[in-house]
Order: sequence, then C-alpha cells, then structure tokens
Amino acid sequence: MCDALPVTERDGVDAIIDQWAAERPDLETGAMAVFGRIYRAAAVAGNAQERFHARFGITRADFDVLATLRRAGGAAGLSPGRLTAEMMLSSGGMTSRLDRLERAGHIVRMPDPGDRRALLVRLTDSGQQLIDEAVGAGLAQQQRMLADLPADRVRRIADDLRDLLASVERHAAED
Repeated sequence: MCDALPVTERDGVDAIIDQWAAERPDLETGAMAVFGRIYRAAAVAGNAQERFHARFGITRADFDVLATLRRAGGAAGLSPGRLTAEMMLSSGGMTSRLDRLERAGHIVRMPDPGDRRALLVRLTDSGQQLIDEAVGAGLAQQQRMLADLPADRVRRIADDLRDLLASVERHAAED
C-alpha cells in the first residue's frame, strides 16, 4: 500500500479556484471545487479503464454492454430496448455496439420466443468468459487506484457521492 496522500495537498483545482478568487472575489467556488475534482477524477479513471479494457480487446462501451448482460443473469438475455434503457443510450448507439460484439462472437441476437417480432441479446460462452475476466481484473485495477485511501474513507466517499448524485439528479430536473 502506498503512503496516504495528505488531505491538505493542493491540486490543479485549487490553482483554478485561486485564479477566480483573484479575478472575481465575489464568486462562491465551493461547487467548482467539488465538480472540478469529480470531472478530473472521472477523466483520469475513465482513460485508465479504457486502456485496461483494450487489454481484453474491447472498448469501455463494449464492456458496458457485456457487463449489463452479465449482471442481468439468466440465459434468456435482454431485448435491445431494455439494454438501451438500462444503459441510457440511443438505439443507434446500441445497434453499432451490438453489431461489433456480435461480429467478435461475444453476443448473439436471437428471436424472442414470447414475441416473434422481437429479439433478445444474449452473451455467448466466450462473451461470458471475457466479461468475467474483465470485470474481475477491472475491479482490481480500481482498487489499486484507491490504494492511498483507507477502506473507511472509501466507504465515506461512496456515501457522500451517493448523496451528491441524488442532489444533482433532483436539481438538474428543475432546469
């Protein structure tokens, strides 16, 4: 485990806030401190995850589809519409992902036995093996990215972020 980073260490977001304070001391920048760090952490972690997924021959988008199917469990699969809704995507974006994953042999699209007009998307054996390996390795990588923080602090951050997300979702709907 690496030495824990001191809480008081200054970062690039502090520099931006200092610049705004010099130019516009009337601004309240507390929200900027929160969201600036969230955006930067998400970008750094997202880029690291993208590079990590490439080791498995998939993109982050591919991973999301495979993981959603895997989490759904069962051999029946999901309809493309349900998959699209669970992933909050457009149908066009989902179609291209499914095409790519089907060509790679990780999913199959098959008729829905309950509705001849509909399809179900299902993991193949190779797709399930791939996602099982990728999710385990990916979680280990995420744990390494948090290694400087004690477990109780990670839990507090997760709880705080849950509250933050609820507030952002509630107030974003007002706009």
